[in-house]
Amino acid sequence: MARDNGLRTSSPVLVGRHRELGILAEAVARPPALVLVEGEAGIGKTRLLRELLTGIGTPVLLGHCQPLREPFPYGPVLEALGGLGNRVGPGLNPVTGALRPLLPEIAHRLPAQPEPLGDPAGERHRLFRAVRELLVAAGPALLVVEDLHWGDDGSRDLLRFLVASPPPELALVVTYRREDLGGALLGSAFRPAHGVSAAMLRLAPLDVAGVHEMSRAILGTPLPAAGFAARLHERTAGIPFVVEEALHALRDHAGEVRTATARRLLDHLRVPVLLREATTERLAALDPLAARIVRAAAVLGVPAEEDLLATVAGMTTGEVGAALVQALAGVVLHELPGRRYGFRHSLAQEAVYDTIPGPDRRLLHARAATELAVAEPTPWVQLARHSREAGDRAGWRRHCEAAADHAAAVGEAGLATDLYQQLVELPELSTPDIDRLAGKLGANAVRGVEQLDVSAVLRRVLDDPRLSPAARGATRLNLGFLLVRQAGGLTEGHQDIAMAVAELGEHSALGAKAMSVLAQPFRGTTPLRENLRWMARVQEVIEADPDPDLTLNLLANQLGSRALIGDPGVHPDLDRLPRQAATEAGRQHLTRAYCNLGDSFATTGHYRRARTWLDPGLQLALDGNMPFIVSVARATAARLDFCTGGWDGLADRCARQLEDYRDLRPVATELSLVLGQLAVARGEWPEAEAHLGATGLDAPEDSFTPVIMTAAAAYTQMQLSRAEYEGALAHAEQGLSIVRRKGVWLWAAELLPLALVARIHTGQLPAAAELLATFTAETTGKDAPLAAAAVLAGQGLLLGARGRLLAGAEALTAAATAYAGLPHPYLAAQARQEAARLRLTAGETAVDELTEAAAAFDRLGATRDAASCRRHLREHGLTAPAAPARRGRRGYGPELSPRERDVARLLTHGRTNREIAEVLFLSPRTVEQHVAKVLRKLGLASRTDLVDLPS
Repeated sequence: MARDNGLRTSSPVLVGRHRELGILAEAVARPPALVLVEGEAGIGKTRLLRELLTGIGTPVLLGHCQPLREPFPYGPVLEALGGLGNRVGPGLNPVTGALRPLLPEIAHRLPAQPEPLGDPAGERHRLFRAVRELLVAAGPALLVVEDLHWGDDGSRDLLRFLVASPPPELALVVTYRREDLGGALLGSAFRPAHGVSAAMLRLAPLDVAGVHEMSRAILGTPLPAAGFAARLHERTAGIPFVVEEALHALRDHAGEVRTATARRLLDHLRVPVLLREATTERLAALDPLAARIVRAAAVLGVPAEEDLLATVAGMTTGEVGAALVQALAGVVLHELPGRRYGFRHSLAQEAVYDTIPGPDRRLLHARAATELAVAEPTPWVQLARHSREAGDRAGWRRHCEAAADHAAAVGEAGLATDLYQQLVELPELSTPDIDRLAGKLGANAVRGVEQLDVSAVLRRVLDDPRLSPAARGATRLNLGFLLVRQAGGLTEGHQDIAMAVAELGEHSALGAKAMSVLAQPFRGTTPLRENLRWMARVQEVIEADPDPDLTLNLLANQLGSRALIGDPGVHPDLDRLPRQAATEAGRQHLTRAYCNLGDSFATTGHYRRARTWLDPGLQLALDGNMPFIVSVARATAARLDFCTGGWDGLADRCARQLEDYRDLRPVATELSLVLGQLAVARGEWPEAEAHLGATGLDAPEDSFTPVIMTAAAAYTQMQLSRAEYEGALAHAEQGLSIVRRKGVWLWAAELLPLALVARIHTGQLPAAAELLATFTAETTGKDAPLAAAAVLAGQGLLLGARGRLLAGAEALTAAATAYAGLPHPYLAAQARQEAARLRLTAGETAVDELTEAAAAFDRLGATRDAASCRRHLREHGLTAPAAPARRGRRGYGPELSPRERDVARLLTHGRTNREIAEVLFLSPRTVEQHVAKVLRKLGLASRTDLVDLPS
C-alpha cells in the first residue's frame, strides 16, 4: 500500500476487480495457462497482478517491457528467467546452454554453450527451445510479462512459441494496452495450444460506486461532500490511477480533503503527469489537421457535433471528416452517442487545452461564443465560459448571470450559487448590481445542500459599502440561515438573524421570517421562555398580515415549534394550513410546514401522525426540487424508522445519506444519532461512541437539543449495558442539565428511565424519585405520548427499586403497552424485559415475557438486548429460547444461523472473541466455536479475511 509522508496514496484494498481476480486466480491455478490482461494506462493492471501475487504459492518470474528501451531482443523474458536462481539444478537439457551468455545470473548453473549453427533462424529456434526446456526443468512457475505493447518482436515471438508448446507447469500472464499495441499482440493467427487454460480480461474503468469505495479506502474517512464521488468519477472517468492522483492532489498539508473546498478543488484539479504525457504523445502523432480538430474539441470542453467542431477549428467539411477519423484512430477523441465527439474524461481534455498557445485559445473561444450564441436552447454556462476566455468581460457577466438564473429556475441551486459567487464581488458592480446578486446568492445557497463556502463571501459583501441598507438586512438574514446549519455557527447565526430583524423591521415580511426562526426552540440551549417571546411576536404578525404567502411562511415554523413543545392547542390551528398553495413560494412554505410537523410529532411520540405529515411533505419536496428540505425530511424519516422498528437496511441507508449530507449539520447530527442508537442496540461500542460523538452532545449551545437529548440517552444505555454505572450517571446528568437550562422536559422522555436506573444503581434512590416527580410535573398536560409512556416506565423502575417488585412489573408492563401503541417496539421490548426481570426476582415465572422480548429484539436486530434476555433466563435456571429462524426454517446448512450472523457482524468490526462474548453474553469457548463455523461456511482462512468483507 503506497504512502507519501505517512499518508495513504493508494487503496489498501482491491476495488472493483474481484471478479477479474477470481478469473485470473482460477486460470493460473490450472497450468498450462495463458491470461491476457488488457487495459489502458492507469486502469489497474499492475495492481490486479500485485493482488494475485500476494496470495499465490507458485514461484513468480517477472519481466517488464520498457517504453524507451535500448535494443535488447527477448529482454523481458530474459529478465524474468534471471530470477530462477537456485531453482536451476544439474541434469538440464544441453540445449539450455544456449542461454549461458544471456543469463549471467545463473550462467554457472547452465550446461556449456553449444557450438554456433551459422544459421540465424536455427540459432533463434534453439534459443526458444532452450527457454522452454529451462522452464520445464524449473517446475511450477508463474511467468508475468508486463506492458507487452512496448515489447520487441522477438519477445512476442518467444511468448507465442511458449504458449504453442507450453511447459506443463507454466502459467503465463501478459498485460498490455490495446491502443498502444501497433498490431496483433502475439500474431494475427495466434491460438493457444489445446489443453491450455486461457482467459482474456479487459479491465474497465470503475463506476461511481467503485470510485466512492476507492476514495473512502484512500482517505480513510467518509467522503467530504455530497456528490464528491460522482464528480470525481466525471473528472477521472473512473481510471484508478487518475483517481489516486486526484485524491493526492486534493489533500492539504495535513493530508485531509476539506469539505468547503472539495468541489472547487475538483473543478481546478491539475492533470496528473502520467495522463499529461500520454495525451501529449498521442497528440504529437497526429497530422496538423487532426491536431486542430482535437484542440477545437478541447476548447469547446463538451462533446460536440462535427459541424460545430469544423466552425470552431476553421476547417471545411471535407477536412474535418478526415481529421476526425485520424483523431479517433489515435484514441485521442472518442465518438459518443448523438454523433458527437469528445474526450474520454475532462482531465484528458484539459491536458490538450494546456498545449494551446494563448492567442490561439482566445480565437477559438471567440468562434465558439459566436456560434453558441445562436444555438437553441442557449447553453448559458458554455457561453459564459467562452466569453470570459475570449476576453469579453461584459459578455461574460451577462451570460454568467443568465446561466445562474437558469440553473436556479431548474432547481440546480448548487450551480446557481457557484455562478453568483463568481459575480458578486466584482469591482465594477454598481449598487443595484450587488444588491441583486447578493440577494440571489443568499437565497440559492439557503435552498441548496451543497455547502460551498458562501458564508465568507456573504460576510465580505456585508462589509462592502456598495451594498444598500435595504439589501443589507436580507443578505444578513440569509447569512444567518446558512450559519445555523454549519458546525460551530449556531450562536453566530442567531446573532446575525437578530440583527437582521432590526435592519429589516419586524413588521416586514423578511423581518417576520427572521423572528420565526428565532422562535424555533430546537436550536441550542436558549431558554424556552425566550423562544416563546419570539413566538408571541410572530403570532401577532400572523393574525395581522393578510398576505397568504407570508402567513403560510410563518405558520410553517410556528406550528412545528408549538407541536415540538407539546402544545395541546396546536391541533385546531393545523386546519389553517391549506391543502395546496397557489404560488411557487407558497408551495415551498407548505412543504416546509408538512416536514416540520412530521419532525415535531416524531419527537413527541406521535409516530403515526408524524407519517401523515412527513410522507406527503417529502413527496412535495421531491416534486418541487427542494434539496435542503428533502435532506432534512429524509433524516427525520430515518429517525422515525428507528422508533417504529423499520431497522432493516436502516444503517446502510443512514450511512449513505450521511456521506451525501455530512456538511448539513441538522441532517448529519440526526443521521449520526440513528447510527449510534443502532450500534448501541447491537453492542458495537466503538462505532456507537463515534456516531454519538458526532451529534453535538459536547457542545449543546451549538447543537439541536432534541437530538442531543436522545444521544445522551443512548450514551447512558450503552454504559448501563456494560455495568459502568458511574459513567452512565455522568452522561445522564449531562443530558438533564441541558434540559433544565432549556426548559422542555418532554425531550428527555427517552433519557428519563435510563437516568433513573443510573441513579438507582449508584445508590441515589431519593434523587431518582425527585427526578421522576419533576419530569411528571413538567410534562403533565403536554401533548407528548412518548413522555407519558416514560412516566409509566419510571414509576415501574422506582417501585421495583423500593422492593415492590410485582407492582413495578405491572407498571412496566403498562409502559410496554403504551410504547407499543405509539408504536415504539424497541422501547416496548425493553420495558417488557425489565418487567420480566422484576417478576423473576420476585420468584414468579416470566419465561413467556422474556421469550417475547427476545423475539422482538431479534426481529429488530437488537443483538445485545436479545442476548441479555437469554442471559436472564439462564441465570434463573430456565431454558433459553432459541433465536427464531429468520428464513422460516431451523436447519441452516451452509447458511449462517442468526447467532452466527451476529458473530460474523462483530468479526467484521474487528472484535476479539472476548469482546464478542461480552456483547452476546456467551462464553469465549462458545464464541470460538461460532467463529470456526462462520469461517468454514464463508470459505475463509482466517478472521482477518472477514474484516474486509461487507458486513
